[in-house]
This record gives sequence, C-alpha cells and structure tokens, in this order.
Amino acid sequence: MIDNPRSPRVRGVAKLAKRDARAQTRQFLLEGPQAVSEALAFRPELLVELYGTPTALDRHPSIARAAAEAGLEVEYVTEQVLDSMADTVTPQGIVAVCRQFPTSVKDLLAGSPRLIAILEEVRDPGNAGTIIRAADAAGADGVILTGRSVDLYNPKVVRSTTGSLFHLPVAIGADLESVIERAHGAGLQVVAADIKGDDLLSARADGLLARPTAWLFGNEARGLTDENYALADRALAVPIYGRAESMNLSTAASVCLYESAFAQHEGGAARGGGDVAQPEAAE
Repeated sequence: MIDNPRSPRVRGVAKLAKRDARAQTRQFLLEGPQAVSEALAFRPELLVELYGTPTALDRHPSIARAAAEAGLEVEYVTEQVLDSMADTVTPQGIVAVCRQFPTSVKDLLAGSPRLIAILEEVRDPGNAGTIIRAADAAGADGVILTGRSVDLYNPKVVRSTTGSLFHLPVAIGADLESVIERAHGAGLQVVAADIKGDDLLSARADGLLARPTAWLFGNEARGLTDENYALADRALAVPIYGRAESMNLSTAASVCLYESAFAQHEGGAARGGGDVAQPEAAE
C-alpha cells in the first residue's frame, strides 16, 4: 500500500491537474468510480495506473474485476494519499491516470455524421464537460473543441462528462474556420446558437433540424464574434418564456442538441428507439 503523500509517484499523479504536466506526459487525471468504470468498460487500453483506497474498492468491487480483466494492477493507497492525488475537495476514493486520446477533425467528420457540437472559445470546464455529456446523451456523432476553448483534459472537464468522454469522439485544437469548412464538406449545415437568431421551435417545425447539423456554441459571456457568427449558415435562439435574463450555455446547448435529436429520430420510439434517461441519485 502506498502511504506517503509526498512520494514522487503521488506527486506525479497530482501534477496532472496542471496543464503543463498534461502536455508533457500526454496523460490526464481521471477521478471517481463512475468515470473509471466507464473508461474500463469502453477504453481500458487507455488506463496507465489505477489507485484506490481499500474502503472505496470494497464499495466498488466491479472496478477491481474490470481492471484485472484488462490486465491492470490496482494500487491500494491511504485516504491521505488519495486526497493528495485528487483534484476534488472531497474525492471518492478512486483515481486513475489515462493516456490522452483526441480524435482528428477529419476522422470525426468521416462517415456521414448527422449531429455534432462545435465549441468555440468555451472557457468554463463545467460547461464544456456538460455539453460533451449532453451530446453523448443526444446520440451525437462527436464534439469539436476549437483551439480557443478550454483544455479537454482539464480535471473539471473530465469530471463533468461523467464518463461520456469515453463514449464519443472529441477533437481538439482546430481553427474554427477550417472546422466549419470541413463540416460543410461532410454535408452538415452549421447552425449557431445565438440570442440574435430565429426561433428554435419554428425552425424545427419547418424541418430544418431534421437535416445533418453541426451546432456552433460560443463563449459563455460574449457569445460568438461577428466574424464567427457570419460563418454559420443559420442562427437559432432558444426561446425564454419566463423572466430569466438568459440561459446557462450548457443548458441551452442541451436543448439545441436534443431538438435536433428529436427531429432526426422522429418516430424512433415507435420503432424501439433509445433508452429513457433516468434521474441521478443524490450523492
């Protein structure tokens, strides 16, 4: 059992909370039983190291079993060591080190995608991670974070995806203009989510959202620049019927992605469509 929170190995894991360390090692920090379970289920080859306290591993025996099946040794650590490794204030007793695995924009757009999300200058880690999770839930074919957006492997982004990071391709670092050019080449219309846009529900009723679509989401505070706004084929706004001044970016993005999913899967439930989302249990 590792019991020294100041050992080089523990410090090496903890450093992955910093972007420089992630860039140098091409690795990132994965925290919590849910995220680790998803990584083991969908991309076990990416896990480099797995650590857990005896209490946490006793509570989640399936993680140890899945790790053994993947040929990955579980390292037992003390609570103090786990606290030193984790980025969260109240860690859940399990952390892992993973290899980074970004997808190229070219590969993401291959294969006739019908729904993707493009994030331009989205800086809040929670928003970025939640949009990836929403895209996964809506059955999107991928997500693209331009070079002006938050680091995909920021611990808060990773946590906010709750494992969806391992379910769909995510491309990073590209220039928005080239992304939109490639999206058009793949047969996608580019629709900007913007308060200056037309009514979202009217566009859906007109059949616009049934077409293959790349949704473009801009900065939380400023939205899209005029130049980037002009790159889109159409702009749509989520209507606000109450008295809220605005809507959180990730919430608005979830609505937009699901409106496209509803339009594209019209009648899917009758044919045995996707699973029904279940509410999360309180932590």
